Amino acid sequence: MIQRFDVGTRLSEMAVHNGVCYLAGQVAADGTQDITGQTQQVLGAIEGLLARAGTTKSKLLMVQIFIKELSDFPAMNAVWEAWLPAGHAPPRATVQANLAKPEWRVEMVVTAAL
Repeated sequence: MIQRFDVGTRLSEMAVHNGVCYLAGQVAADGTQDITGQTQQVLGAIEGLLARAGTTKSKLLMVQIFIKELSDFPAMNAVWEAWLPAGHAPPRATVQANLAKPEWRVEMVVTAAL
């Protein structure tokens, strides 16, 4: 059985299947903030979705990060490292990308175990 959350015409925010939680790309609600603020917003959204699925950030299986400016990489990593539980760093990829809205500085796609 597939369970979908916040289903829209284009995408669902999250799907759960066979003990795995798949999140859509998460972006900042307030695009006026700098990379630190946007990263905090994105991680907060991820944490909230994971909680709705009944899991936590300690069960991340894979994270894909899309960042607009590579010069923001150190500041984004500082927020990431402060948020991540010690000993639970997942496999991760970070790539530079043009995001769908020019004000977005970071987008994260997460897969987690339940």
